[in-house]
Amino acid sequence: MAGLRGPDSSEDERHLGGNAVFPETVDVNIRQLDPIPAPRYFLRELPLTDDMSDLVLQSRQQIRDILHGRDDRLLVIVGPCSIHDPKAAHEYAQRLAALKGELEDRLMIVMRVYFEKPRTTIGWKGLINDPDLDGRFDIRKGMWLARKVLTDVLGLGLPTATEWLDPITPQYICDLISWGAIGARNTESQVHRELASGMSMPIGFKNATDGSIKPAADSCFAAGFEHHFLSINLDGRVISAETKGNPDCHLILRGSNTGPNYDAASVAAALEALRASKASGPSERGLVIDAAHGNCGKDENVEAEVIEDIASRIADGEPGILGVMMESFLKGGHQKPAPLDQLVYGQSVTDSCVPWERTEELLHTLADAIDARRAL
Repeated sequence: MAGLRGPDSSEDERHLGGNAVFPETVDVNIRQLDPIPAPRYFLRELPLTDDMSDLVLQSRQQIRDILHGRDDRLLVIVGPCSIHDPKAAHEYAQRLAALKGELEDRLMIVMRVYFEKPRTTIGWKGLINDPDLDGRFDIRKGMWLARKVLTDVLGLGLPTATEWLDPITPQYICDLISWGAIGARNTESQVHRELASGMSMPIGFKNATDGSIKPAADSCFAAGFEHHFLSINLDGRVISAETKGNPDCHLILRGSNTGPNYDAASVAAALEALRASKASGPSERGLVIDAAHGNCGKDENVEAEVIEDIASRIADGEPGILGVMMESFLKGGHQKPAPLDQLVYGQSVTDSCVPWERTEELLHTLADAIDARRAL
């Protein structure tokens, strides 16, 4: 192996030849392999404009300032549980962009634009995986649509947030994202800690599904250090990635399969666990609370009540709450995934979402809470 010089070495390719792997021993359980263009192809097809680039860079810095205590606004990650209909996503973004302009002196609003959905067992895995919701799994189309949705949202002046699930996906869309999350099922994954260490935006790690804080706290600590791992570059070549470490990782409380953890006692306990973990940066100041998932039992009415409770505590001056997350869409509730022509327009096909009218009320409530906290 000492003679290998990298993916561009034609001599190495001749040396390896066609017998480097034996077809009899690979792809035994693979039915089909569909080539997907390298990330650079999609970046050229749907490029980041100068205005979009400025928005991404500025919003990332504003989020960092909130997480590190240099900005007293509240970070608010709000939007559909998952994106399944680009048209409905655009309409939602138009409404949210108008509200962002009204409340931006108190809230840093970032639209939740999620394309990959982790499943407890099986189910629809998101727009990238199955963009037509019909089981054809046209991932090439899904990746193009994901970039199209993101450029549309940025074009309206809204920064975007997403969950990083597959370690290859970021090369296709990370230039358009201002904030990222690592979900509860992956928070202890070495692959995702390595990924987060090299990402160019702040990353939140959710507590584990059983409610334990330590895996996420350890991830915040570990992702702050440099890592070396296999990845791909924009040309689709396999590379050895060397990261510098991400100083902007933080904890997200999302409840658990046994109940919520958004109350003041749970927040205080989580902050103590962060101190014990020696995680630095945002972890020294606070955390983000996800009002959905285990904190509301996936009930959008309870989720709204959770936001109101958090707002009340912020208004009273409770420390440590740097941001909130809320699942919200044009219509409340949820429906089962199906092709678009069979679906209710603007309603989630994954977890239940707070309807737009209620969302608007809640965002004003959070903004008023920041006013009250400043008055203290």
